[in-house]
Amino acid sequence: MENESPYQVDIDGHKVTIRPLSSADIDLERDFIDKLSAQTKHYRFLGGVNHLSDQQLKKLCDIDFDHRMAFIASIDNNGEEQEIGVSRYATDSDGDSCEFAVTVADQWQHKGLGTLLMRKLIAFAGQHQIKRLYSVDLADNAHMRQLAGDLGMQSKRDPDDAHQVIYSLELD
Repeated sequence: MENESPYQVDIDGHKVTIRPLSSADIDLERDFIDKLSAQTKHYRFLGGVNHLSDQQLKKLCDIDFDHRMAFIASIDNNGEEQEIGVSRYATDSDGDSCEFAVTVADQWQHKGLGTLLMRKLIAFAGQHQIKRLYSVDLADNAHMRQLAGDLGMQSKRDPDDAHQVIYSLELD
């Protein structure tokens, strides 16, 4: 297992811990997804998803540090860890490209957390010889459009679906 140490940052007076996701985080991930607004779930899963199955959650938490990686942001909520954001990628069959996703809890949006999580994921990908990160998102997702622009990503319409945009970032 990779040695990625957790670290803390201050966001709006809260200590936010950034750390790798692990297979032991299924309940954290379930609670996080269940508490997202319908719109945030719609943007994250490109459609109507209300609740993920145990099998889907297990797959999301199956991080091997080579082909699949994820970082979560969490806070202490009355002595319990609460996930407030996640960034993740999974490699394509070519091994050089990864599809990524980033999701931030509704009440934590517009505070720089998505950018922080993505910068951590981008740095990790670069250290692991990933050449390109990309994401397929709904074209009306203004938050993702802003984040992609802030991170210097290229964007183009999905040639197979006019309602989707493909954001990509070439890594050196």
